[in-house]
Amino acid sequence: MYAFEYHRPTSIGQAATLATEVEDIKFLAGGHTLLPTMKMRLAAPAGLIDLSQIAELHGIERSAESITIGAMTKHAEVVNSSEIRESIPALAEMAELIGDPHVRHRGTIGGSVANNDPSADYPAACLALNATIITNKREIAADDFFQGIFTTALEEGEIITRVSFPIPSRAAYAKFRHPASRYALVGVFVAERGNDVRLAVTGAGADGVFRVPEMEQSLSRHFAPDALEGIIIPPEGMNGDIHADAAYRAHLVGIMARRAVQAAASRG
Repeated sequence: MYAFEYHRPTSIGQAATLATEVEDIKFLAGGHTLLPTMKMRLAAPAGLIDLSQIAELHGIERSAESITIGAMTKHAEVVNSSEIRESIPALAEMAELIGDPHVRHRGTIGGSVANNDPSADYPAACLALNATIITNKREIAADDFFQGIFTTALEEGEIITRVSFPIPSRAAYAKFRHPASRYALVGVFVAERGNDVRLAVTGAGADGVFRVPEMEQSLSRHFAPDALEGIIIPPEGMNGDIHADAAYRAHLVGIMARRAVQAAASRG
């Protein structure tokens, strides 16, 4: 690593002020992406702002219509939250599939969403559940937030404070995991809320997380796995690497989508 300044503010205001005062500074959440990148000397920010001591960024709140999760809430806390398991069990089940226990006890929802890794799980949950990403400056709909691989609508110095998820009538997540990293080779999150069905895919798209309108429209008419029969996902635009080529990932989207729908349908 190169030398850098380390800051640990205790309020969102302090963190935001530091971001304007120190040039070339990065926010540190769980650190699973930033710190390895710095160790490999692929990034060399002049300073880090550690958000872990800001109480406003922690916690889970439930209302009649939504679950709101603080940005620095760890994956393990989502897994073990009774509020989430009662209202959006698919979200807790998805968090339980992230990495291993060490990752889940360190990684945060805000860090995952802000990083927008093309194989991360939370972006798919945000899109499928029609989440709102709340920052220290504004509220951003998930459809507007994710803008491509490792790219989001966040502006320089903007801090995610909370993520709010409307409570669906039913939802589920199906994930084909890489056996070592446990990232999604393909993950599909589906959610139904009233007459609205949303389905989001992670791990497969060359440009990151995306929705599948044709599947959503068919499921809105008939919420069952057989509603997806005949819908073909083309390999164009799919990610391809040594673990799975584009055609295989495209095929897996259909399989994981049917599994997710079956799991959600079984919830009544």
